[in-house]
Amino acid sequence: MSKKSNRINVPEARAAMDKFKMEAASEVGVNLKDGYNGELSSREAGSIGGQMVKKMIESYEKSL
Repeated sequence: MSKKSNRINVPEARAAMDKFKMEAASEVGVNLKDGYNGELSSREAGSIGGQMVKKMIESYEKSL
């Protein structure tokens, strides 16, 4: 049985992650709505995830 790897380990962090995702989506110009976004293309969804990772790396580098 496969284990999901995209679960949030700290349930209290869900609201912050949702806000972060919405900010990243607006930065790359993708119209993301609350709830189900099944109409997004793989390219759009990937650009949101890529922007989130980019911002996390920048934040980490600033903390060094």
